[in-house]
Amino acid sequence: MNQRLSLVAAWLVLAFIAFATLSPLQDRPVVAGPQFEHFAAFALMGFAFVRGYPSRLLLIIAVVICSAFALEALQLLTPDRHGRLIDALVKAGGGLSGIAVAHFAELLLRGPLNRFKGIRPDRVQEPPSALQP
Repeated sequence: MNQRLSLVAAWLVLAFIAFATLSPLQDRPVVAGPQFEHFAAFALMGFAFVRGYPSRLLLIIAVVICSAFALEALQLLTPDRHGRLIDALVKAGGGLSGIAVAHFAELLLRGPLNRFKGIRPDRVQEPPSALQP
């Protein structure tokens, strides 16, 4: 359930980022400074993609970085927008930060649970004996 919700959230965030990036300036929502908005939006997208596709880390990194640079390049086609390298780098950095946070959270949360997978509280486990072959 969580994974499916994360998948929907990740694709919706990417669609919203594309809308906000390519729409005219007067239609673009403004919450904070542009660099912070770019960083935070891509961090959220990267985080959601890792939660949705936990075993596809390299693909997620490629999607985040390519979408950051592609959206900036597409801004050059709109008359009132301008694509800049610094904006693409901030977006990619935000996406990679979100990916890193989600990936390390996944490792931390998964690690302790996997250590105890083989131990069942309803069964008494005997210690290994040196006499058994």
